[in-house]
Amino acid sequence: MKKIPSNFLDRLSQKVTYYIGTNTSILIHTFLFAGIFSLRFFGSSTEEILLILTTAVSLEAIYLAIFIQMTVNRTTESLAGVERDIDDIQEDIDDIQEDVSEDTTDDVDMVSVLKDMELRLRELQKDISTLQKQSKS
Repeated sequence: MKKIPSNFLDRLSQKVTYYIGTNTSILIHTFLFAGIFSLRFFGSSTEEILLILTTAVSLEAIYLAIFIQMTVNRTTESLAGVERDIDDIQEDIDDIQEDVSEDTTDDVDMVSVLKDMELRLRELQKDISTLQKQSKS
């Protein structure tokens, strides 16, 4: 027996699930159900009609449940991928925040060093000025 590729089944389930939610599907189902009841005009008994209708509706419900579950599974896998991407982005944001915090700390340290240097330069200027005054006198 030849194995059917899973990507074919995935595409089929997507198409069927999408199709079931269309106006065309409602019209086709309405005509099919009306057609089943019209079998009465062709000599079928009510019991045969109800048996056919019940069987058809049951089979359709089973397949729809399977297709919908396949769609749910696919969506769950997709969301898991998005969740991993969000986790990666969160890690990147945390790294960036750490870098910014370190840079801010480095900037604060640099400002402190520059202020200290400025004070020393002023003191040196005062000393130079005092020495110049002393040398003139």
